[in-house]
Amino acid sequence: MFRNFCITLSIGLLSAFAQTPAPAPGAAAAGGPARAGRPAPPTRDPHTPGYVAAKELVDGTLPSVKADGNFILGPTHTAAAEMSVQESVPQGTVFNFTMESKDSKIYPGIAREQGTFGTPDAHEPSKLIVTTSHPAAYTRKVAVYVPKQYVAGTAAPFIVGADGIDKALFTALDNMIAAKKLPVMIGISIGNGSGDAQGSQRGLEYDTMSGLYAEFVEKEVLPLVEKEANVKLTKDPEGRATMGGSSGGSAALIMAWYHPEWYHRVLTYSGTYVNQQWPWNDAIPHGAWAFHESLIPNNPVAPLRIWMEVGDRDNYNPNIMRDNMHDWVLANENMARVLATKGYHYQFVFAVNAGHTDRTVKAQTLPEALEYVWQGYPIK
Repeated sequence: MFRNFCITLSIGLLSAFAQTPAPAPGAAAAGGPARAGRPAPPTRDPHTPGYVAAKELVDGTLPSVKADGNFILGPTHTAAAEMSVQESVPQGTVFNFTMESKDSKIYPGIAREQGTFGTPDAHEPSKLIVTTSHPAAYTRKVAVYVPKQYVAGTAAPFIVGADGIDKALFTALDNMIAAKKLPVMIGISIGNGSGDAQGSQRGLEYDTMSGLYAEFVEKEVLPLVEKEANVKLTKDPEGRATMGGSSGGSAALIMAWYHPEWYHRVLTYSGTYVNQQWPWNDAIPHGAWAFHESLIPNNPVAPLRIWMEVGDRDNYNPNIMRDNMHDWVLANENMARVLATKGYHYQFVFAVNAGHTDRTVKAQTLPEALEYVWQGYPIK
């Protein structure tokens, strides 16, 4: 059963990807010690041999919203003005509702037993064997931002985000729509089905290399969005964007890659373009690592416009499976390289003094990222 209510936006600077910057090498993570078996990520140098050539920006500045390519920013990350509530601009409304696993024909729900993970296959270290995953119910939260300027009955462009209510995005939309830097658009935040990584509902949704999650959104979420928020969503892929952080970031690209007839615009923070897919898939054994390993290099250019970010202290876990496919910085560097080689419109930001899905970097860059991703779309 769906429960809905609406609230008028009055939003501070919060993030759906709220993370503190990662600690310096050897230090404990903010809020507590590093997870057992997972060392604190080392600080990577963006000038490392093998990394993409990138333009180093003056501290505190951002790339042009019209510039493709690779950029280095930081170490200071001051929040953009658009990330603060401005009472002088029209404030949108957020509609909230929930979805129950028992009502889904696509995702009835799974979970991995608490305190368990998996074991790398003795003969294939890139294959993780998980034996503690089982059916489990979940409740999913969905939030829909509707700008004050939306005209009822008109088909609106929209952006779909992962991992729950993204108040920072909604604040940015208020300010940027008012300034005519973005079209009058709907913002949709979809909560995950709980858990993380292999064997979990979130991992099944976000890390699976297929069109299934996009199909879930299209068939089960968007019709409810239109009903609960009383809006009409465009069918034009040029007017549809995806975004997310970590595995939510890889999910954003997966949605557009497998269904480019639905989505043409992608925005990711610390995208998990690593080997984290489960269950094992013989056709794509390396999960999202395959994006830069084979899928993008070996396929025609897809009609996608992509903005990506990674932090210098982003996730790094070489010991988890000993497969050399669990370095988030290297994965994003590889993504930038293959996108450039294939001639994609993309912007890649390497953030100095930043951790995984770093909230200060998001506060600094999200308005620029949104404006870049929506280049070419008419603003009325």
